[in-house]
Amino acid sequence: MREILILILMFFIYAFLGWICEIIVARFQFGKWINRGFLIGPLCPIYGIGCIAIFLTLNKYSDDPLVLFFLAILLCATLEYITSYLMEKIFKNRWWDYSDMKFNINGRICLEFAIPFGVGGIVMFYGTNPIILSVLQMCSTQVLMFICIFLSIIFLVDLIFSFNVIITLKNISSSIRCDSTEAITKKVKEVLKSKDFLHRRLLNSFPNMQISNRLSILKDRLTKDKALLKEEKKRKKN
Repeated sequence: MREILILILMFFIYAFLGWICEIIVARFQFGKWINRGFLIGPLCPIYGIGCIAIFLTLNKYSDDPLVLFFLAILLCATLEYITSYLMEKIFKNRWWDYSDMKFNINGRICLEFAIPFGVGGIVMFYGTNPIILSVLQMCSTQVLMFICIFLSIIFLVDLIFSFNVIITLKNISSSIRCDSTEAITKKVKEVLKSKDFLHRRLLNSFPNMQISNRLSILKDRLTKDKALLKEEKKRKKN
């Protein structure tokens, strides 16, 4: 039980540290402070999940920094790709897109942002983990339990509010009769600007998001099918 409580608290700690990293990067990228992430509160769960995954699966490589570095990149990049894919399929929204960057895979991950995952894995194992674990080990099981329950309740409430906001975003995009992703994105952003700050926050958190609906998805598929058919006809002629 104690080990599970420590893992839960490590998740919250790294989710918070990941949020701090995100807002610092956004400050340099966009020139302003932005509350990054899907949640309203100061947490980026993907960082917490990634760090726990690294801790549980790569602990046996802690004596080999080079191997740890590359495996952390592979693990976290895979997690980011899966998250991007699932969020797009569920909510019909491309939250981030690296298509304009070199060495990207379907715009979901790219080398430039994958390398910091490896650096983060090294820092985690040799820097933050010893400090965090030593502090948590000093706490009694009752204290750990109380903190876990308290943070979990706040996290659950945040998830409910944030999920409702994202569902609203999906419903707005579905109601727009348009087959252009660019046009849908523009109209949805205009609607969000007229709503409360929780909805407007998404515009600041994900300024480059691309929103689609069933019509635009069908159009994209049709365009791809036509391109493939055209290429196949060229091959047969040659």
